Amino acid sequence: MTISIRLAGAADAGALADIYLACRREMSYAPLAHADAEVHAWFAGALLPSGRAWLAERNGEIAGFAATSLQDDALWLDQLYVGVGHRGAGVGRALLEQVLAPPAPACRLFVFQANQRARRFYEAHGFALLSLGDGQDNEECCPDALYQRPPDAKE
Repeated sequence: MTISIRLAGAADAGALADIYLACRREMSYAPLAHADAEVHAWFAGALLPSGRAWLAERNGEIAGFAATSLQDDALWLDQLYVGVGHRGAGVGRALLEQVLAPPAPACRLFVFQANQRARRFYEAHGFALLSLGDGQDNEECCPDALYQRPPDAKE
């Protein structure tokens, strides 16, 4: 069961948007802020053209993706989603390793407070909780948590 990572391209927009929507629908605590068509348009018109999105393929199938941005001298992990049938197989870890490949600066991310599985994952990979938010700064208006991993963090 080989996992390969590559930059996502325009042709991948639909598959990645579908993974995102399926994962987000599992999050009953964080309702979707946009209609499916808007999400698909955003993937095709904004996220993938940025050139900072990677996807993981497992057994010839797109299994997950990660997207980053640079802000305030920090790398931000804006998205990391793994398809349901691929969880627990190392896909998330492989994507995170790609994102954090040296020379990565400090890496920050927001996660919903209620997403305990994601919080455990990031904490196990060297991220430390910086602050808790009340959700006023995200589209879903759900309490969130800000994490950071320093550039020299060890797992």
